[in-house]
Amino acid sequence: MLLEVDILGMSKELEAVIGLEIHSELKTATKMFCFSKNDPDEKHPNVNVCPVCLGHPGTLPVINQKATELVQRVGAALQCKLAEFSKFDRKNYFYPDLPKGYQISQYDLPLCGEGHLDILPQGANAPRKIRIERIHLEEDTGRLLHPENSKESLVDFNRAGMPLMELVTKPDIRSGKEARAFAEELQLILQYLGASDANMEKGQMRIEVNLSLREKGVEQLGTKVEVKNLNSFRSVERAVEFEIERQKAILEEGGRVIQETRGWHDVKQITFSQRQKEEAHDYRYFPEPDLPPMRFAHDYFENLKAMLPELPVSRRNRFIAEYIISPKEAEVLVVDKKMGEYFEEMVSELQAWYGAEGKDFEQNKLIKLASSYLLSDLRGIMSEKLAVIEDLRITPEDFAELIKLIAQDKISSRAAKDVLLEMFETGADPHEIIKAKDIGQTGDEEFLGKETDKVLAENPKAVEDFKTGKPNAMQFLIGKVMMATKGRANPKVVKELLDKKINNL
Repeated sequence: MLLEVDILGMSKELEAVIGLEIHSELKTATKMFCFSKNDPDEKHPNVNVCPVCLGHPGTLPVINQKATELVQRVGAALQCKLAEFSKFDRKNYFYPDLPKGYQISQYDLPLCGEGHLDILPQGANAPRKIRIERIHLEEDTGRLLHPENSKESLVDFNRAGMPLMELVTKPDIRSGKEARAFAEELQLILQYLGASDANMEKGQMRIEVNLSLREKGVEQLGTKVEVKNLNSFRSVERAVEFEIERQKAILEEGGRVIQETRGWHDVKQITFSQRQKEEAHDYRYFPEPDLPPMRFAHDYFENLKAMLPELPVSRRNRFIAEYIISPKEAEVLVVDKKMGEYFEEMVSELQAWYGAEGKDFEQNKLIKLASSYLLSDLRGIMSEKLAVIEDLRITPEDFAELIKLIAQDKISSRAAKDVLLEMFETGADPHEIIKAKDIGQTGDEEFLGKETDKVLAENPKAVEDFKTGKPNAMQFLIGKVMMATKGRANPKVVKELLDKKINNL
């Protein structure tokens, strides 16, 4: 984002320089350095604890191998350089939710070095490559609770010691939209890898923004401000945009931006000062004496990379190319991974039918029809009923059957919506619903001929309008026949009959 600002009487073009620090709780059975349960949904405080994660004297930590592997999987997915030698360090500071008085983290030898992630911010025409500086592994802190109308604070140590991944980007981001796009894409990758649920509302993914302004074309960075308390993607975008304007205003007035940590007030939509920013030396890092360094073989990394699943960017491109759907439709099916899997199972059924007996239809049109009913009609019902894909009683096979019936003109689009709702509520087969409700579409010319005769007799003005060149009159007449037959009439046959009968009048 470029800004015009006059500094000391000189007109200069400024740009925002933004880096992100993203913490994600890892999806493991136990904590990072002990065997206490790792359960982010635990409702009772201080039950998933033990002498190790509470920092009792004489206890020794043990490295969680699964957590280490998950961080390396994320690094491999982001094209990071995986370290063959790594170690843990002590980060020393005192805070009430840090039971040991220090945090076991990583400093100079993280598990993952430089990598990158390509993003496509909303409204952008081309992707942007955002470089990643490092990804390291550490333990989480406890959680402080501040009851209303109380002078006391409470500490819940259930979260203390949970495995926590921290990713640090290079200062390559230039706007709130780019910051949001990076965070959203990373969340998808974490979920696809099974590394983290990355639910921001639950605090499983936490984002901090480091932002400064500098003159465009100058390499030297401006004074950095860190913004915390960002618990949604929208907050990330808005906090960045607010902070850009705040710092710009300070520079316009001839002031100096101070290095500090600021919070985000979600109600007021502003940042506010919290404390001066610490430097790395303030934490007095030194190698963790109770944990051995880690060495990894080349074959281990090769096997790790070979086991990576299909990632969001690959799935996005494949869906567009293979199923000929729009980027917008593909994005829905990538963001909702389970919906995407449901879609593929349903398409597989349609493709099998097409290969066996559906040669009279275009395969791409079948898939397009299926995509429309899934992403528009079914998602609309699910949204209204507050349902998720796991609640769905409609099997992919039955959904494919409904699409085949629509494509074969055995049921009208209006009736199909009613059948879909019945399928959602009962899980019944579409054939059974159509038979029970007697709503199958018919092209019987004898039956439809009688209905069209009635409609033409009752609507002489519409007939005259059509004869005088008003095409909407035909749609009106078709609608009347559809209404009279309760949606059972085949609209193509109805139009042919109406055309023929009007021409003979």
